[in-house]
Amino acid sequence: MRWWKMLGLAGIMGVAATGVVIARAERRRRAYTPEEIRTRLRERVEEGTGGSARGA
Repeated sequence: MRWWKMLGLAGIMGVAATGVVIARAERRRRAYTPEEIRTRLRERVEEGTGGSARGA
């Protein structure tokens, strides 16, 4: 029965670590200003279309 406890603790630690990674990514994402987001999206569109995207 002891190995079940270890397996359960390992699972809980995995869930906690995943939560930390997600929280850090979310904080980093929210640190962008709206203008930075617009610029990044435009760059991604240009990359995806081969640089032939038109500005609105």
